[in-house]
Amino acid sequence: MCLGVPGRVVDVSDEDGVRMGRVDFGGVARKVCLEHVPDVVPGEYVLVHVGFALSKLDELEARRVFDLLEELGQLEDVGP
Repeated sequence: MCLGVPGRVVDVSDEDGVRMGRVDFGGVARKVCLEHVPDVVPGEYVLVHVGFALSKLDELEARRVFDLLEELGQLEDVGP
C-alpha cells in the first residue's frame, strides 16, 4: 500500500538543480524533493511519499488526513 503523509512546506531551495524543501510533519521537519510540485510555496501543504512531494493539498484536507492517521495510530510508523 502506498501511504502519503501531509506536511506544510517551511522553505524551498535549489540543490544542484533539484527543487527541494523542508516540510513540517506535525513538529518534525524533513528534507523533501519538490520537483513534482514546482509551484508550491512556503506555507502550502503537500502530500509526501518516500521523500517526494506528489501533490499539493489545501490545509483542511491536510489536517483531515493527519487527524485520521493519528486516530488510527499510524503516525508512529510513518516516515516521510
